[in-house]
Amino acid sequence: MAKYIIAWEQQEGAAGQEELGRRLLDVYSKWTPAAGNILQFLSRLDGQGGLSIVETDNVVDVMRDTTKFSAWLKFTVTPVVDIQDAVPVFNEAIDFLDSIPK
Repeated sequence: MAKYIIAWEQQEGAAGQEELGRRLLDVYSKWTPAAGNILQFLSRLDGQGGLSIVETDNVVDVMRDTTKFSAWLKFTVTPVVDIQDAVPVFNEAIDFLDSIPK
């Protein structure tokens, strides 16, 4: 399964913040995530956004989730791997570069 960090912030220039916030929370309360394996779901302390770490085999499910809230939120989706999987790849890259004469 692939992992993604999904970060969000409020859309800039949204008028009527209080009303929009209420609508966003109402929509959220009725939402069932398509990318169902949410490992962490966090809110920023300043109330301006948050992030989640999601594991899924279908990246389109991430799209299904984010597009439902795009009227209120701006999303950044970053694919990630566990560090124990990344370190061997970093070492492989170093070995490759070391094998090429300078």
